[in-house]
Amino acid sequence: MLIHAPSVYDFRKETIFYGPISDLIPSTPVFEMYPFGFVTIAAHLHREGYRVRIVNLASLMLSDRNFDVESFIKNLSSNVYGIDLHWLPHAHGSLEVARLIKKYHPDSKILFGGLSSTYFHRELINYPQVDLVLRGDSTEIPVASLMEAVEKNDDFTRVPNLTWKRDGKVFENPLAFVPEDIDFLDVDYGWMIKSVIKYRDLKGFKPFRDWDRYPLVAAFSVRGCTMNCVVCGGSCTAMRTFLGRAKPAFRTPEKLASDVYNIGCHFDSPIFVVGDLRQGGKEYARRFFDEVKKLGVENHLILEIFTPADREFFRMVSAAVEQFSVQFSPDSHEEDVRFALGRKFDNKSIESTVEHALNHSCSRFDMFFMIGLPEQTVESAIKTSDYARHLYKKLDHKEKLFFYISPLAPFLDPGSCAFEDPEKYGYRVFARTLEEHRSRLLNPSWKQVLSYETKWMTRAEIVGASYDAAECLNKVRFEEGLMSVDDYELLSMRIRLAKTMVEEIDLAESIKDPEERTHRLQMIKEKADQLMESTICKKRDLEWDTKGVFRSIPRALFGFLIKKRI
Repeated sequence: MLIHAPSVYDFRKETIFYGPISDLIPSTPVFEMYPFGFVTIAAHLHREGYRVRIVNLASLMLSDRNFDVESFIKNLSSNVYGIDLHWLPHAHGSLEVARLIKKYHPDSKILFGGLSSTYFHRELINYPQVDLVLRGDSTEIPVASLMEAVEKNDDFTRVPNLTWKRDGKVFENPLAFVPEDIDFLDVDYGWMIKSVIKYRDLKGFKPFRDWDRYPLVAAFSVRGCTMNCVVCGGSCTAMRTFLGRAKPAFRTPEKLASDVYNIGCHFDSPIFVVGDLRQGGKEYARRFFDEVKKLGVENHLILEIFTPADREFFRMVSAAVEQFSVQFSPDSHEEDVRFALGRKFDNKSIESTVEHALNHSCSRFDMFFMIGLPEQTVESAIKTSDYARHLYKKLDHKEKLFFYISPLAPFLDPGSCAFEDPEKYGYRVFARTLEEHRSRLLNPSWKQVLSYETKWMTRAEIVGASYDAAECLNKVRFEEGLMSVDDYELLSMRIRLAKTMVEEIDLAESIKDPEERTHRLQMIKEKADQLMESTICKKRDLEWDTKGVFRSIPRALFGFLIKKRI
């Protein structure tokens, strides 16, 4: 049983103003989107003959505010419960859900996994509700070894990558399984659909709350990265130091193209190809698009690029697929800030990239900018809108170009260069341990949740700049005729309300009497919940025009009948 917890348990009862931390991702601030590793682990266990089910507990709680979590958990039955602690904002919810599972199923094993679990495995294993922690970025085969040991009632000494305990003593098996490629991962999307039917539980299987209305399916090209962005916990330095990965593990381009094809056989939805295809070299990208064209893939492809791309790349893309979009994160419009972050490219190359993409039939080009970066000032963050105006004036097809800006993250990524050596990169870090991060998540305001500030911006300034920069960016889009009056006025109003909410929570927190403070916070909970999403931008802008998942049923049925591409 693979269970995905909300960021905070129980967010439905706590007064928490999340701010705009999830406005640029598909999920809500509850972070109900489970990692793709759930799908690959479940598929691998299914092939090995094990019964497995994915339960998105966070999504179930979002869908029904009266959903009885404890009753649901009490009625589950499994020898092993796997809980992801991949993204650190799940530090509270994952441990609380684990505690509930252990309460009702004391003889079952509680297994944790994910990047954050790996980084904090020695601390995590000491929580009484945690029995096992699987380390690394590829735990599909180790999980199967673990299940075999559980089935045979063996000890766990032969399970690679496992941290475990017996009679209070902690054991740490070697990080021995670090695959050089990911060709062993084959996801049977037909099985996923059968699983939903078997358990009659689409809500509990959905990757995120609105997935049934705006489905999006991912295909992974790589685990690991060639980049070394200083704030990223998935950088090449972090992967080498904490996950034992000396180099990226790629999926061969033909297998990746087959993944895309197989998804298209079951889902009439956009497909997000995760990872810059050029990380594997130009030949890797060429082979992928040649195979995609050969297979006749019809789905809309969403492509990531980590660095500027040339005309030839987009010519290759447009020749292979009918519809594609691009997502690119320059992070800052200022070259000095970008260089300090480890992104060594100039603005001229950014602009030529956008121009090449739009001139080769790119449906939309999304650009993401962040607040809270090394050497970035409040003024620099707010002036992102000036750069947006410059590009809108310069380029054709401006209606296809979207700018987004948000705070970097609630937490600085453990394992990132900035987390490991904050002074070098100008950061002040307020949480180092897992427990310190877990406890921060219960703070009522996202300003207090932030685990970092910089030499150039305090936490209060990061919060203020996030709202002001977004407001300026919205104004540019409105003035360029890319946002309606109603949308512009609505977002402006929500930003004003959000700023006021931060002030209200600060005032409530200053009350010395605990009962009165709690009462005041409960009084503003409803207003805080209403500002949970689409505060600084229209979240709907991030969703691709697509049919709901139920419109994919005929395609899914057809997918069962045709031979799967391997």
